[in-house]
Amino acid sequence: MPNTSRFVSTIVSCEWLHKNRNVEHLIILDTRVKKGGDTVASEDYIANSRYFDIKGKFSDTTDEYPNACPSQEQFELEARKLGINKDTLIVVYDDKGMYWSPRVWWLFKSFGFDNIAVLDGGLPEWKRLKFETVSQFALKTWDIGNFKAEFKSENIRFFHHILDIARDENCLIIDARSEDRFIGKAPEPRVGLRSGTIPNSANLPYTNLLDGYCLKSKDELRIIFDTFEIGDKSLTFSCGSGITACILVLVAEILEYKKLSVYDGSWTEYGTLTI
Repeated sequence: MPNTSRFVSTIVSCEWLHKNRNVEHLIILDTRVKKGGDTVASEDYIANSRYFDIKGKFSDTTDEYPNACPSQEQFELEARKLGINKDTLIVVYDDKGMYWSPRVWWLFKSFGFDNIAVLDGGLPEWKRLKFETVSQFALKTWDIGNFKAEFKSENIRFFHHILDIARDENCLIIDARSEDRFIGKAPEPRVGLRSGTIPNSANLPYTNLLDGYCLKSKDELRIIFDTFEIGDKSLTFSCGSGITACILVLVAEILEYKKLSVYDGSWTEYGTLTI
């Protein structure tokens, strides 16, 4: 979308980004979770990427549960440090294809910023198409941005909300974990966390929405969501710790469902606080 101030889609293709990577006001954020520091020379990045530290600077690290939503003040401060302005266009990607980046997209949306899209297929798709990569993040040459956060509390749900939502016939909770984890056949990866599921919730493994590293076609995604007979129900998405639930909410927005939210603590919190 050259010469525009707003994305018209929640996702963009690698071909689009390759063609428009020099568009004015565009910032590309790498949202992978890195091990051993912020830069590893052997890894590949899309040129001019800035590192979005989802587990550090953009999470409440004082919270008992992983990946907790940061405060409005923290999110605004750290986004400004990345040079993000009110008129910035953001594309987010990760090294898994479609994993961390939807969580970052939803965080920005939840803090009142809509000029953001997820790169469909992420870095794996970018490399499959043989587009150029570099071995380091962009050098910090930008000024502090003027981004302004405005928290939309209806986008993020917490434990006390879930207790009511699970009993409300006008609400539907959809869990993005694998079927085996959902039914308790497979153990949870978090040590000491019991198996189980939130009462009255349904299961839609996030992997069912993917074709390789990319999302399935819109028609295929609609067929999948139609099986839940959603109607006018509000949708709350859960998973293990609030990450892959955001893949589901991304698809729900693509399909133009309304009243969408993510359970921030997801099963890690619910399974810990309940018997």
